[in-house]
Amino acid sequence: MKIKTKTENLPNYKKYLEIEKAVCQFLQKKNYLKVDLPVLTPALVPESYLEVFATEFKYFNKMEKLYLTPSPELFLKRLLARGAGSCYYLGKAFRNSEVDSSLHSFEFNMLEYYRIGVDYMDMANELLELLQYINSKIKNQKLKIKSTNQNLKLEYQNTFISLEKWEKISVTEAFKEYAKISEKELFDHRLFMKAAEKKGYQTKDFTYEDVWSQVYTAEVEPCLGNNGYPTLIYDYPKEFAALAKLNPDEKTAQRFEFYIAGVELGDCYTELVDWREQNLRFENEELKRKKNKKISHPIDKGFIEALKYGLSNCAGIAIGFERLAMIFSNVDSIKDLKLIVIE
Repeated sequence: MKIKTKTENLPNYKKYLEIEKAVCQFLQKKNYLKVDLPVLTPALVPESYLEVFATEFKYFNKMEKLYLTPSPELFLKRLLARGAGSCYYLGKAFRNSEVDSSLHSFEFNMLEYYRIGVDYMDMANELLELLQYINSKIKNQKLKIKSTNQNLKLEYQNTFISLEKWEKISVTEAFKEYAKISEKELFDHRLFMKAAEKKGYQTKDFTYEDVWSQVYTAEVEPCLGNNGYPTLIYDYPKEFAALAKLNPDEKTAQRFEFYIAGVELGDCYTELVDWREQNLRFENEELKRKKNKKISHPIDKGFIEALKYGLSNCAGIAIGFERLAMIFSNVDSIKDLKLIVIE
């Protein structure tokens, strides 16, 4: 890897700081508490779909394994359970084995915030307000929520997107419309793999989750956020929401992701607060991690203890902050926002 200095990105970086300021202003006006959190931890939430960074703390003969946090969630929910109230974090997160690209980096900034007493669709409404607020501040205009004029229009790479409302589509509807996979096929693992094979996808030695993600990335994702509005895609199969509350159908979870111009910017859950169910899901995720030969780490049992203590009904959202800033800065790579790049 090489370290590159990119002072030509200075104007973009200054825009990044404006966006950061706008986000913090909005959340503090909404009575969120900004919190500073560790990025090293001795235990993690097990998530089968991502890899982590492992390191060590050494002091004379004492040695302890530590891990860089892929998400601030394990700390934020501890604070929520202990009565800190609605809060947010904007800072570093780390994910190993991420391909280096215009949208990915192994070290990135994450915006994650939680509100007490709401569900994922309540958060969707507030998120749209946040996007409108950022756009207004960038244009130095006074926010007018009901207005449909220029302060609700975002230009990204010669395409205009209206922030007036969401384009909403369920995962089931999206697979039917864009991938021609029916609801029955989508939720039946055997039928789904069969449908994927007919499309030419390799399924041998791959899991349902692997193939599902391939189809989603190739056929569904490019269509999202490209119809004049940001897209809210919601109600994912339960296999893709280890920390989310299930819907009454018990097939889907209360989770959404949002997209602008085909770029996934973040996802949101109505949080699971049942510690027994969460513990069972952790065990299942840990088995998947072992099967996939990912780095072994202790399960964060303190997280389960926090749920036992009592986590109020709440919802949380995690946003890749560089991606968000990339959209509002009208650049086509997160690297265009950085003054120092490691690649």
